[in-house]
Amino acid sequence: MKDFYPPIEPYDSGLLDVGDGNEIYWETCGNPDGKPALFLHGGPGGGILPGFRRFFDPAAYRIVLFDQRNCGASRPSAADPGVSLARNTTAHLVADMERLREHLSVERWLVFGGSWGSTLALSYAQAYPGRVTELVLRGVYLVRPSDETWTFTPTGAARLFPAEWAAFRDAIPAAEHCDLVAAYGRRIADPDPALHLPAARAWMGWEFSANTLLPVDPPELDDAAILLFARITHHYISNGGFLPKEGLLAGVDRIRHIPAVIVNGRYDMKTPPDAAWDLHQAWPEAEFHVVEDAGHGGSEPGTRHHLIDATDRFRF
Repeated sequence: MKDFYPPIEPYDSGLLDVGDGNEIYWETCGNPDGKPALFLHGGPGGGILPGFRRFFDPAAYRIVLFDQRNCGASRPSAADPGVSLARNTTAHLVADMERLREHLSVERWLVFGGSWGSTLALSYAQAYPGRVTELVLRGVYLVRPSDETWTFTPTGAARLFPAEWAAFRDAIPAAEHCDLVAAYGRRIADPDPALHLPAARAWMGWEFSANTLLPVDPPELDDAAILLFARITHHYISNGGFLPKEGLLAGVDRIRHIPAVIVNGRYDMKTPPDAAWDLHQAWPEAEFHVVEDAGHGGSEPGTRHHLIDATDRFRF
């Protein structure tokens, strides 16, 4: 069973001006002369964590990570309710990735993304197929209407996590239960902390539930981190991920030639494996793994094994 590589620290980092008054934080670690690999965090709005560096052999890879617009150490932060998210869309993030590639003088790179990161990886690869050497995708999220039905109505994941769903639902008055996403949006967008902070906490409480097959403690986040995460996540969910109407499966022919590995937990309650299966049906050339003893988390042993096995095989 493959395990994480040892912890490492960045050898370089900075803030890149990507226009629209935005700067994205980036860092590089591993081997400066190694094969370039880009890690895309989830959320959206989750930001990068030190553990994300450990999916790659540091002797073989030049590992690039960045905080997507308005989260993590990128500026301005969505933790400020006055910061507009109008210039934070999938197209903007894809353009940021390409600008970062040029800034770092990378010709082509492996792209690795889990959950929302898989959405962004597919979007980038379909926009710039000549810049991607391989794709490693975990917990595939296609942002289809059926995905939001699963997550935000009583007929989906709520049936498996009734207590967590009740806490999420009941943070909103019963009269607004017909559209919880919209009801949360009104509160999260309100400038009054007395309204937006409780809503953000409840929203993220549901977001963090059921991430792994076996329960784990949710991350400890301060109010600012909770608000920015909730604002950005809601912004994307309420806008269909800012994806083309035809969806990401329609663009598979543009990336069919790219070697790819798709990994999904059998008991993934956030991104159930049907989306990964549908992607594989559209793209049978991609290697496909369903991990029988895993949920959504990328660090669960079986999922971790397949992801690191993929980066190990692609390192040369």
